[in-house]
Amino acid sequence: MTRTPEGRAGVTDVDLSGTTALVTGSTSGIGRQAALSLGRLGADVFVHGRDAEAGRAVVDDLQSVGSDAQFVRADFADVAAVEELAATVRDESDGLDVLVNNAGGLFRGGRLTDVGVEYTFQVNHLAPYLLTTELLDHVDEGGRIVTTSSVAHRGVRLDLDDVTSVENYAPFHAYQRSKLANAQFALGLARRLDAAGRDVTSNALHPGAIPGSEFSRFLPGPLSTGMGLLEKAPLVTSVEDGAAALVHLAASERVAGVTGRYFSKQRQRKPAGHARNREEQDRLWERSAELLGVAEPLSDAALAK
Repeated sequence: MTRTPEGRAGVTDVDLSGTTALVTGSTSGIGRQAALSLGRLGADVFVHGRDAEAGRAVVDDLQSVGSDAQFVRADFADVAAVEELAATVRDESDGLDVLVNNAGGLFRGGRLTDVGVEYTFQVNHLAPYLLTTELLDHVDEGGRIVTTSSVAHRGVRLDLDDVTSVENYAPFHAYQRSKLANAQFALGLARRLDAAGRDVTSNALHPGAIPGSEFSRFLPGPLSTGMGLLEKAPLVTSVEDGAAALVHLAASERVAGVTGRYFSKQRQRKPAGHARNREEQDRLWERSAELLGVAEPLSDAALAK
């Protein structure tokens, strides 16, 4: 069996020469492997993370296969840093063909960010929301936006009044609601892009529970109220498998033109009802803009659709 993510995604014959990709959270894990795969397929890649040394190592690996790669550091808990990341990508490229919103995590300690939002929600949802909206007009027609969600989005409802508090903080619950937000965001984005007449796709995915990741370490314990999640989670055996799920949506011709969908690994699945609910998607978009103090993007398109 081919061990590379692009091999597992069945896209080794895809030529991404002349395209540009931004992969957030690409200094380690599935993000790193996805970035390297896109580079091997010919894409120029913006590498993102917080660790400059790790970022330089990924850039070196990408440059060794001919990719014009660049590392951009940004802490996703810092709104200004996300805005600077977007500005750098805009300044250093003519456009984006692929945006992979992959950065995120599961955090044990409950705390508020400088803008008064629960840390997990800001890092996992508000940061990619802001980054994407800052780059929307920089994404070329025919482009693809991929957002890493999780099977953990099932079994929870997103109360937008709770995201400014850490009272009774529970790490896995905070992670779950952020992953539901990821799915609602990606599906809502697809609807708005379509209404605006943009030829840009937006999809969400569960890459699998990667052994050694924060998700896999927390998965068994907190599922006493929903053990069905464990049975539904298609556990993967390697980081390469998880990266293949990202590469599949970023590069495969099999999903060209497919938008507003949720995938589990490389298979299209039906997400939870709360993820599909349009009113809840719109409330998330509105509230996210309020929390960030920005204008709601594509709001006219939302009203038209």
